Amino acid sequence: MSWRRAAAAAVGVAAFLQAAVCADAALRARSALLEGEKWLEWSRRPDLMRASLDAELEARLRRLQGERDAGRMADDDFQRRLALARFERDQALRRDARAYARVWFESAARLFTPPETRWSARARARLKELD
Repeated sequence: MSWRRAAAAAVGVAAFLQAAVCADAALRARSALLEGEKWLEWSRRPDLMRASLDAELEARLRRLQGERDAGRMADDDFQRRLALARFERDQALRRDARAYARVWFESAARLFTPPETRWSARARARLKELD
């Protein structure tokens, strides 16, 4: 009888692993779709992209100032990191938002299937819109 229990346990473990893999792929497809939607909106409204990247820069500036004010960072290091943060923001503003949207939609539609989910199907539809 113990071999039957072992077989049942093995089947249970296999079913659990398959469900976990499917759930992971579905969640990744959803995340990729949402990221693609963000980049697509940014391609339509560059002002939103600038506002978001400026907000990230401000948050980074506050963290850097906090480290400097706490004495964990020298002023010259602060200036270098601030210049780097501004450079990275400027580079991000030059990105082709539509191309990034396409990459995220392709990821949701092709990389994170099977299983076919509503998110991968929606990403596939968005790809057709971009063509």
